[in-house]
Amino acid sequence: MFLTALIPAFNEEANIGLTIQGLQKIEEVKQIIVVDDGCSDNTALIAKKMGVQVISHRVNKGKGHALNTGAPFVQGDYVALVDADLRETVQEIRKLIAPVIQGECDMAIAVFPPARKKGGMGLVKGAAFWGLKLLTRREFKAPLSGQRVMSRKVFLSLLPFASGFGVEVGMTIDAWLNGYRLMEVETQMKHEETGRDLAGFLHRGVQFKDVFLTLTKKGWRRWALS
Repeated sequence: MFLTALIPAFNEEANIGLTIQGLQKIEEVKQIIVVDDGCSDNTALIAKKMGVQVISHRVNKGKGHALNTGAPFVQGDYVALVDADLRETVQEIRKLIAPVIQGECDMAIAVFPPARKKGGMGLVKGAAFWGLKLLTRREFKAPLSGQRVMSRKVFLSLLPFASGFGVEVGMTIDAWLNGYRLMEVETQMKHEETGRDLAGFLHRGVQFKDVFLTLTKKGWRRWALS
């Protein structure tokens, strides 16, 4: 089995090496693609030194655009979408691979343990949760999880992805509209958590905007098809 890991990355020099190293220990992963989304640090250099394929944007375009840029280079029969900051816990992606290759689902989505520190007020996750429930009639434990495994056929059918941080909710809605079976899988993955400082609130503000715009756009499509 040939699996491609696709990693969108923006200024992740502190994490990208350990994340790649963890993926290289997974037998099924035969191709690793890092999309350098306009990084101003050494993310791309570290990835290249580790022997993986790197595609670079001159400027930051957002997570969805990064995944769209990497899509034409995917060669695997299966695709894992992976955040750059998972570090050693990226090996938990194995739990998502099994149900997909065994035909239990078309897309496996990682559920993370509870956050270790207090972040925002839950507005972004709440918007994603209720938006998905309204549009798909299903409750998702991890509506914003970017860790997903699917076949290459499913992956290509969902392109292009929504721009920015709306990519996950947009992908979930499109997968549901296409009749794909979605499975959430409990994992012990961990990533960098934003706090209650100015940077954290600004990040969540952009995230909320992207999620809201994606839900609005996909909502119109949902009602048009109903």
